Amino acid sequence: MDMITVEQLSKVYPVAVKEPGLRGTLQHFFQRNYRQIKAVDNVSFSLQPGEMVGFLGANGAGKTTTLKMLTGLIHPSAGTVRVADYVPFRRQPQFLRKISLVMGQKQQLLWDLPALDSLRINAAVYELSEREFTQRLGELSEMLNLGGKLTQPMRKMSLGERMKAELLAALLHHPQVLFLDEPTLGLDVNAQAAVREFLQLYNDRYGATVLLTSHYMADITALCDRVLLIHQGGLIYDGSLKGLLERFAPYREVRLQLAATLEAEQLAAYGELESLDGRDVRLLVRREALTQTVGQLLAQLPIADLSITDPPIEEVIGRLFAAGTVA
Repeated sequence: MDMITVEQLSKVYPVAVKEPGLRGTLQHFFQRNYRQIKAVDNVSFSLQPGEMVGFLGANGAGKTTTLKMLTGLIHPSAGTVRVADYVPFRRQPQFLRKISLVMGQKQQLLWDLPALDSLRINAAVYELSEREFTQRLGELSEMLNLGGKLTQPMRKMSLGERMKAELLAALLHHPQVLFLDEPTLGLDVNAQAAVREFLQLYNDRYGATVLLTSHYMADITALCDRVLLIHQGGLIYDGSLKGLLERFAPYREVRLQLAATLEAEQLAAYGELESLDGRDVRLLVRREALTQTVGQLLAQLPIADLSITDPPIEEVIGRLFAAGTVA
């Protein structure tokens, strides 16, 4: 049985339209006109128990709106959703015990209280016994490496420690489904790595189903084999991350270190010139022309060093969003 099933999900918001000037203001006051904004448009997908799936899209693409419908915070305009065999917008207590939503730009723990006090409130809300609370607190704080930090007021913690405490609060009731909206937002590289390591460990240990949105592609590549791409409210790709790169990155990145300085016009004939910084060159070359192009580069240009890699995944995803299609 699927843990999450989404079929033809849509969300439309009516937005009032007002003409400028006094006449427009009066008309807006007495008789408002609306236009319909489609935040999510006919989206369908499903997640199996224990899957960790990346949910990608540009700002305003519909990711957070979709997550809010999956958690029951807003009602869909059309389509059906089932999460852990419940209809989310009914907000049944049994359903709420099975899910958790973590938003990197929001916090649930009280700023001036020690995290431990807020965690005890969460334990009471989920009706955990003292034994369950102590056991789970010990497990999760050890996995998150929080140590004695939980007795400090939240405002005394670093941003990374606060994010870890927020994760602990969200997972105290051992949810089966975890929705993560930018969980590493604003964290430094070390804190991001620590959060990713914890999420992977939590998934391995408890088999939680995870739907993750992030603008940090390192989060996606480290945790998710499968990705969903949403663009202007519509789902444009559902499949493996590896398959996405193989299918939609038909080029390789060739980095050159030149023995002499050349002009951009001299390099553009060999591929798409991504950057030229002194004698350091970055070219994108189509895969089918790679062997021939590298031979020409070595024969015709003063090359001191040459390396070939796949282009950064951020660029591949960015190109897809710019095109708005994977067809």
